[in-house]
Amino acid sequence: MFTGLVEEVGILKQKTQFGDGLRLTIEAEKISPELTIGESVNINGACQTVTHTTKNSFTVETIEETLKKTTLGFLRNGERINLERSLQANARLGGHFVLGHVDTPGEIIELTTLSASHEVRIKIPENFSKYIVRVGSIAVEGISLTLAEVRENTFAVAIIPHTWKETNFSGKRVGDLVNIEFDILGKYVAKFLGIESESKLTEEWLKELGY
Repeated sequence: MFTGLVEEVGILKQKTQFGDGLRLTIEAEKISPELTIGESVNINGACQTVTHTTKNSFTVETIEETLKKTTLGFLRNGERINLERSLQANARLGGHFVLGHVDTPGEIIELTTLSASHEVRIKIPENFSKYIVRVGSIAVEGISLTLAEVRENTFAVAIIPHTWKETNFSGKRVGDLVNIEFDILGKYVAKFLGIESESKLTEEWLKELGY
């Protein structure tokens, strides 16, 4: 479990194929010395298991199921990546409960620079619109954020200067895909009401976004 508070922005140093999966080696000077093999780490919102570590980098193995549901397969060498280690039981919960289980990719459709913040509007598949409510919680690229505005299957989030600077948001552009995890509490309510959604990174969805 995670909080959605990014600890470090790492750099993807190497991406190699193994079978239909990928090995990702990430340079992260702050958290790498403290990671152990088998530990969970949140990578752009996706929970992954550490398989190898050095003093300034670590490696994870991303399998087929993760590649179907996240944007990790689109990462490029040199790209900036949001990182968070798993929550310790005695730590403050500063964000919200983030599991690192990505529900769907979303597309950035607007980026607006305001006097004291940035506003980002994101489009999601229509079948997930039931999970977004104004001033509710959401994780975008592993970042705990508050929904500022909701319109059908799009939503806006406001990014304070600190978050903009200390995460990979500052490098995002209109048209980029981002990993989305909806609030687990909202998903359980939907489950109890018999309302569920399932998403994969389908060819149809990518074509709709112009990929």
